[in-house]
Amino acid sequence: MPHTLASLVNHTALKLDVLAGEDRLDVPVRWAHASELIDPVPYMEGGELLLITALKLDAEDPETADRYVRRVAGAGVVGLGFAVGVNYEAAPEALVEAARRHHLPLLGVPRRTPFIAISKAVSAAVAADQYRAVTAGFEAQRELTRAALGAEGPAELLGRLAAHLHGWAALYDASGAVVAAAPEWAARRAARLAEDVARLRERPAPASAVVSDAEGDDRVELQSLGTGRRSRGVLAVGTGAPLGTAERYAVHSAVALLTLTTERSRALQDAEQRLGAAVLKMLLAGEPDHARTVSGRLYGGLLDAPFRVLVAEPVPADDQPTAPKPATPFTPGGGPPGAAATPVLEALADAMESAAARTGEALLAVPDGGRLIVLVADGGAAADACTAFAAATEARLGAQPRPRGRSARPGTGREPQAASLAVGLSAPTGPMAAAHAYRQAEQALSVARRRGRALVEHEDVAAGSVLPLLADDAVRAFADGLLRALREHDATGRGDLVASLRAWLARHGQWDAAAADLGVHRHTLRYRMRRVEEILGRSLDDPDVRMELWLALKATSAQPGE
Repeated sequence: MPHTLASLVNHTALKLDVLAGEDRLDVPVRWAHASELIDPVPYMEGGELLLITALKLDAEDPETADRYVRRVAGAGVVGLGFAVGVNYEAAPEALVEAARRHHLPLLGVPRRTPFIAISKAVSAAVAADQYRAVTAGFEAQRELTRAALGAEGPAELLGRLAAHLHGWAALYDASGAVVAAAPEWAARRAARLAEDVARLRERPAPASAVVSDAEGDDRVELQSLGTGRRSRGVLAVGTGAPLGTAERYAVHSAVALLTLTTERSRALQDAEQRLGAAVLKMLLAGEPDHARTVSGRLYGGLLDAPFRVLVAEPVPADDQPTAPKPATPFTPGGGPPGAAATPVLEALADAMESAAARTGEALLAVPDGGRLIVLVADGGAAADACTAFAAATEARLGAQPRPRGRSARPGTGREPQAASLAVGLSAPTGPMAAAHAYRQAEQALSVARRRGRALVEHEDVAAGSVLPLLADDAVRAFADGLLRALREHDATGRGDLVASLRAWLARHGQWDAAAADLGVHRHTLRYRMRRVEEILGRSLDDPDVRMELWLALKATSAQPGE
């Protein structure tokens, strides 16, 4: 415990007398300092016992004494030690009254007690207090180390830390979710700090912050965990007062231990990534038995139940929906170095890994060039975390998430803003059909980019319409080329072949119904369809020709003149 004025008064060798401020002797003393300056305030830091003989101070003058005492008390001096029998035979009454008036303890120092003795006593007490703090800190470090190595790991460590601080402690994972807290009620308190934790995670580790809110009556300190550019977690501790030396040692020890448990070595990460890439390559090559053998306990549980394949890639925030990219073969480690380490993919991977870790799920994540390929348990926490992340991404960019199982409705007149992330999710599958599921995820990813959505499931693709996929420059160029001869014919005023073709196809080749829609005789319509065949050099009896013409008409239906 810190040294106080009371402990100095009770020091038998010093024989100090209390002349004023008997009720304020429990204040800590940081140091003892002798000064005969008329104004020693510029040289004070606060917490000192100021020793004086009043060599230059007119201590008998009430105004002078009051001004002096008021100044030093305002500077944080905790007490005055007045040498009795040096310049004054007794402490002047004006000085005593000023000390009482300003509630500043005044101690009488007998002539036989040198100021150096008081300074030594304070110094020894401060050194002893620091030694006790360091000893307590090392003891806390040993306890925390044993807890970290125990079966409960971080949870037990947080419990020991909270007990040592007489407060509470909580651990956040890389996604900002609370994964453990001690005592149990602290989880609710920690959840209210989500925004503060998110701001701290954006800063390079190590970083710290002191926060508070209107509902909390404690002092909360946040410490980031990790050694690299990205924080791997955050430790929060709440106490009723600022941390002392021993408590600070304990917190620093906890940060170091939690960093070791949350920050895996780069070599281990690389090894797991290479193993995951090998397992995925075997699955996509149609070798599920070999994949099971290689995955062992690390990924084996994932392959024993239905899983989904997820393919994600970043999309610039100002990117507009573009044409679907061709399917990309899986090439572990393909692409430029570091291409997969984009912030949005890192955040998605963190969210899914954190969710999987909380429920004990296996998760296989493999960077592939500028993309991320993930195998997740069907209906598991990681898949839900991906869905939530995508919904949050769309909401942040002002796009409303699409209801599950529905596709975009064409012709609404407005397109959603492109999301900064595109994710394609396959249907549930097993190891034997992993390659097919990968193709499904690729197709869903293409549709996600086309529609400007953050997440599209393969079921959404199957349930939707093919028409939105026609809004592609290459498709429109094909359609324009296919219909160009008919439009050029119509432009000469020799008939309306394009409109007639559209009506006839819309009526499934029913002459009377199509002619009625056009307001012409059916023989006129038959003549026009023969002209279409002559101009195009293709037979309308061929269902493939009819399909191509119908899709060409739909692809160009929004163009002027149609």
